[in-house]
Amino acid sequence: MGRVTERRKVIRIRDGAVSARPDTLVAEEPLEIRLNGKSLAITMRTPGDDFALAAGFLVSEGVLATAADLQNIVYCAGATDGGTSLSERSRGLRGGSNTYNVVDVRTAPGVVLPDITLERNVYTTSSCGLCGKASLDAVRTTARWPIADTPPVRVDPELLASLPDRLRAAQRVFDRTGGLHAAALFTEDGELLDVREDVGRHNAVDKLVGRALQSGALPLSRSILLVSGRASFELAQKAVMAGIPVLAAVSAPSSLAVDLAAETGLTLVGFLRGSSMNVYAGEDRVALRTAAAQG
Repeated sequence: MGRVTERRKVIRIRDGAVSARPDTLVAEEPLEIRLNGKSLAITMRTPGDDFALAAGFLVSEGVLATAADLQNIVYCAGATDGGTSLSERSRGLRGGSNTYNVVDVRTAPGVVLPDITLERNVYTTSSCGLCGKASLDAVRTTARWPIADTPPVRVDPELLASLPDRLRAAQRVFDRTGGLHAAALFTEDGELLDVREDVGRHNAVDKLVGRALQSGALPLSRSILLVSGRASFELAQKAVMAGIPVLAAVSAPSSLAVDLAAETGLTLVGFLRGSSMNVYAGEDRVALRTAAAQG
C-alpha cells in the first residue's frame, strides 16, 4: 500500500538565507473504486483506510446502508479483473504487481443497485467530491434515515466551539505535513468517536462513514460531524446519507449545502472559530440561550 507521507527536496528561503533540506509532504494517489467488478469512480486520496473510503463512498451513493449489505472488499491487481484480499496480501500476490490503487466492492446478494450508480462513471478530485452529482430532491428521496425523523439532538454552542481544537489535536499527519484535511465524529456530549485525515475533505468523511458502516454503527443519528474546511454540497450530502443530524465546519458553507440542509433537516454550522459560529439551518438543535438577533 502507498505511504501516507513522502519526502522531497525543497529549497528553503528564510530571511534571505537559502538552504536545501528534505520536506515531508502528504502523499496523493488515485484510487479506482469498482462495484461488483464494474469501474465506478476514481478519486485522488491519501493512501490508507481504502476499504473504509470505498464503503463510505457507496453509503453516500445510496448503495450500502448496513454491514449486511457488504459482502467483501478486495484490492485488485493492477487493472486486471483478479482480486487480492488483505489476507492474501500477507501470503504474496497471485500473479502480477499490485499498487493497491484499485478496490472492488462486492455487495451481498439481494442488494438493489440504483440505476444512477450503474450508469455513470465518475472522476472525483481531492477538492470537489462528486461535482455536479444529484439534485436536492434525489438526495432527499434516497436517504435511508431521514434526519427529520431521528431522535432530537441538542448541542450547546460552547460544546461546538470546543470541537475544532480537539480535532486539530488529533491530526497526527497534519502536524508533519500541514497539507491534510480532517473530519471527526463526536457524540452529542462531545466525546470524540473517530477522526480521519486525507488530502480530500470528502475522502476523510467517506473514511469515517465507511468505518461506521463496517462496525455496524449506521445510522449516526446522535453524532456531530466536524470538517476542517468548508461545508460543500457533497459533504452535506454525505452527512444526510449517513443519518448525521449536525454538520459543523470551520469555514464557509456553499449555497447548495445550505439548501440541502434546509430541505433535509440537517443542522449546518459554519465559520466555527473560537466562540463564534454561524448556524445556517436546523437551529432547533442548537441550545441558544438568547433570542436571535432581529433584522
